[in-house]
Amino acid sequence: MNPTTRYIRRELSEVKPWTETCGLIRPLIEENHQAAAEVHHLEITDAKLHYHERTDEFYYILGGQGRMTLDDAEIELREGVVVYVPRGTKHRAWGDLKVLVVCVPRGVLHDVHEVEPSP
Repeated sequence: MNPTTRYIRRELSEVKPWTETCGLIRPLIEENHQAAAEVHHLEITDAKLHYHERTDEFYYILGGQGRMTLDDAEIELREGVVVYVPRGTKHRAWGDLKVLVVCVPRGVLHDVHEVEPSP
């Protein structure tokens, strides 16, 4: 946000994607926007197992289907599903998914801790 504008408007097509732990990411609302949260558009096929020490995440499945592990649980993901992932929860998703992720508080990209999967 800048001092004269109190809102942020971005279009998905304006944001160049890059690859990170979860897959192809487009940060729509970023840490440097100084909003209360970050909002990311993700395309997930095979995320790495990871957790966040300081960040809670809300996954909203925009399209596709897949699965997600949350600590020792495994759940199904499909369009319209919302998942709350509290900080400290080891998680990963896989399948063919388009996801909107809301990260609270901002700063999640500095709070990604990858974990080796258990044998």
